[in-house]
Amino acid sequence: MSEIKVNKISQRSGTAITLGNSGTDFQLPSGADIVAQSGSVITIASGATITNNGTATGFASIAWQSSIVTASTLTAVANRGYWINTTSNACTITLPASASVGDQLVFSDYARTWDTNAVTINTNGLNFQGATTPNPVYNTEGQTVSIVYSGATQGWIPTSDDNVTYETPPPYSIDFLVVAGGGGGSYGGGGAGGYRTSTQTVNGGTVITVTVGDGGASIPNNSRGNSGSNSSISGSGLSTITSAGGGGGGGEVASSPNENGRDGGSGGGGGSIGPTSSTGLGGTGNTPSTSPSQGNNGGTGTTDAVTYRSGGGGGGASASGTNGGTSGPSAGGNGGNGTASSITGSSVTRAGGGGGSSNGLGNGTGGTGGGGAAGYPGAATAGTANTGGGGGGSGAGTGAGGGKGVVILSMPDANYSGTTTGSPTVATGVSGKTVLTFNGDGSYTT
Repeated sequence: MSEIKVNKISQRSGTAITLGNSGTDFQLPSGADIVAQSGSVITIASGATITNNGTATGFASIAWQSSIVTASTLTAVANRGYWINTTSNACTITLPASASVGDQLVFSDYARTWDTNAVTINTNGLNFQGATTPNPVYNTEGQTVSIVYSGATQGWIPTSDDNVTYETPPPYSIDFLVVAGGGGGSYGGGGAGGYRTSTQTVNGGTVITVTVGDGGASIPNNSRGNSGSNSSISGSGLSTITSAGGGGGGGEVASSPNENGRDGGSGGGGGSIGPTSSTGLGGTGNTPSTSPSQGNNGGTGTTDAVTYRSGGGGGGASASGTNGGTSGPSAGGNGGNGTASSITGSSVTRAGGGGGSSNGLGNGTGGTGGGGAAGYPGAATAGTANTGGGGGGSGAGTGAGGGKGVVILSMPDANYSGTTTGSPTVATGVSGKTVLTFNGDGSYTT
């Protein structure tokens, strides 16, 4: 490549000087001039031109529009500036469907009302800070937004927006624990609520809806126990996770099939048909089937056809309930144990099954993780609230209710948006994570 150094280039009418041709560069020292006579044009290799009347073409510049935008919609054209007046209504700005690197757009709050009526940017299929959703929303009084198109990967990038936070937050991972409501005890113990975990990547602006299931209500032991209600998480782009309510315990009844425990996240313990010799079947856990399994089966109940009857224990998240027996000292089946999780920063066991009762041979214990103990002659114990524990069975009287479920979310502290409904318990700085514990229905927006 040759190089010519000059102090001044003077162009006569009718001649052309081209700068930047392949192989040749013209370099002017500091203070040197290019002088063009009337009517002449200097053409730069990129196609941009400069004329001696002060006009320039081919250079990126912003053409400010004289009309003030007051409508609720605007279709923007590249390399223009717009005054956006939202005094009467919000405004949605649709960006160009195609763009070239270096294209610019500027939007300014004409009447300082964006905090009342916001401006939403419809990305029109192109990336904005690397993502197409959600649409950015600008709602700061007096704000001016300047964006430049960088190419397909990151798309439009703000060079000035009076706010350095992401308008289209990047995706991040959330850990979920979803425990359903426990089943109520009858004669057999109630099954624990289904227990499921998940780790999923979420995009910014996603509304995660949280449903927390109630425990099955208490009921007399001559009826089949009530099952718990489902817990779930769902949202756009997420795999919905639903944990099934625990199955109610089987009753001490005179006719089939009410002696059998109900199916559910974990199955309820079986009861009996007294006074005849019979077996009350335990309910089937992991119903409906999930992988990994969300729970286990309830134990069977028994009757010796003479005196003694014993209910099976409700299933738990990590173990099945044990069977009821016809000899003491503890013939009522024990509830299956729950499963431990450290999602909240410390190990907590949840979703234990309720104990099965007996009419004189000793009562079953509740499984670890909130399962309630059976009662005879005293009262049965309810499943612990917000563990999904199954309720204990009763040898005489009323079986205990199941414990309400719980849904827990854990995410990096830096990604927590602070936008929730339903008043979850919020703990930050848990080994760099923010943990949301929902003891009732609510939502979190990423």
